Amino acid sequence: MFHGSIVALVTPMLEDGAIDWDALGDLVDFHLEQGTHGIVAVGTTGESATLDHDEHRKVIRFVVDRVQSRIPVIAGTGSNSTRESLELTRHAREVGADAALLVAPYYNKPTQEGLYQHFQTLAEEVHLPQILYNVPGRTGCQIDVATVDRLSHLSTVVGIKDATGDVGRSMALVRTCGERVDIISGEDGIALPLMLTGGKGCISVTANVAPGTMAGMCDAAISGDLARARALDDQLAPLHRALFREANPIPVKWALHETAQMGPGIRLPLTPLAETYRPELRRALEGLGLVGA
Repeated sequence: MFHGSIVALVTPMLEDGAIDWDALGDLVDFHLEQGTHGIVAVGTTGESATLDHDEHRKVIRFVVDRVQSRIPVIAGTGSNSTRESLELTRHAREVGADAALLVAPYYNKPTQEGLYQHFQTLAEEVHLPQILYNVPGRTGCQIDVATVDRLSHLSTVVGIKDATGDVGRSMALVRTCGERVDIISGEDGIALPLMLTGGKGCISVTANVAPGTMAGMCDAAISGDLARARALDDQLAPLHRALFREANPIPVKWALHETAQMGPGIRLPLTPLAETYRPELRRALEGLGLVGA
C-alpha cells in the first residue's frame, strides 16, 4: 500500500503566516495529476513544529477530504509526548487517514526501551497502519535496528521511514525486518540504491517540486528498470542537493514559490532561502524545465 514516491507535502502559507487553503488544495490536485503515489500531511516538511494542534488536525482532514481515497494519505502524528501523539493519531484515524507517520520522540532522548514502549502504546491503542520515522539529525535520538525489529512484529507497524542518509543502515533494516515492514527512504539522494536493494519507496521532499519525475524514477526502480531509474535519478540529483542547502522546508518552499505553485509564506523561526543558495536551486529547476532559463 505504501510504496513509490510519497510526497512530504509542504503547508502553503500566506505572507502573514496563515495557511493558504486554496494553494494547499491546488497542490494536492497537482500531485494527483502527476502520479504521486501517496501524500504525507503535516510531516516535518509540512512545518508540523509550528502548526498549532487545531491547524494540525484541520490540515490532515483537508488533505484526506481532497484526496478522496485516490491515493494513500499518511498523517504526521508523532510527538515527544506519547499522550499527544495518541490524540493526534486517533484524530487521523477518525478523519480517514490511511496511516500515521510517527517520528521518534525528540528532545527528551528516550532510551531504546522507552522508544519501544512509546511506539508499542500507539500501535496497541490506535488501530491504524503506522510508519515509524527515524531522523536522528532532528530528534537527537536513533531508533536502533534491533528496536525496529522488535516493533516490526506489532500488527499495526507497517513500515519505517529512515532518514539517516546511511545506505548501510537502511540495507540492514531490509535484511532484518524487510519481510514484515516496508523500508522507505527519508532521503531523496539515496532513494534509488535503497529501492534497488529491497526498499519500497521514498517519502520525498523533491516530489513537491518534480512529482512526475520522482514518481517515474520510483516506478522504474521498483520494477527493476535500472537504466531508466538511473537516468531519471541523474536528472533529479541537482535538485536533491539544492533542496537541502538550508534546513528543510526552507528551500522547497522557495522553489514552489519560484515555480508559481504557491506564495512565499513560511513561519518563524524559519526564514526565506538565503540569496546565496538561490542561483543553484534555480539552475536545478531550469534543468528539469520547471522554470524558464
